[in-house]
Amino acid sequence: MKYTYKTKGTCSRQIDLDINGDVITNVKFYGGCDGNLKAIPALVDGLTVDTIEKKCAGIQCGFKGTSCADQLAHAVRAAYEESKKE
Repeated sequence: MKYTYKTKGTCSRQIDLDINGDVITNVKFYGGCDGNLKAIPALVDGLTVDTIEKKCAGIQCGFKGTSCADQLAHAVRAAYEESKKE
């Protein structure tokens, strides 16, 4: 299932991803730091929702209280919950 998440509190404004069961692939960020936008998707491709949450949830970028990685943790959980409805 394809899923789009609108980020909050980060330079990136949106995350697109695919979820199959609890496995995440094809993560794409829109807006933000070029290095993070390339590195994060490469590092999480093929990981489960739980693994991504454990690795990324709570990471902060400066004073923002969140980060692109933290927003990805929110996105994968939201995608998983939405996929269970189908």
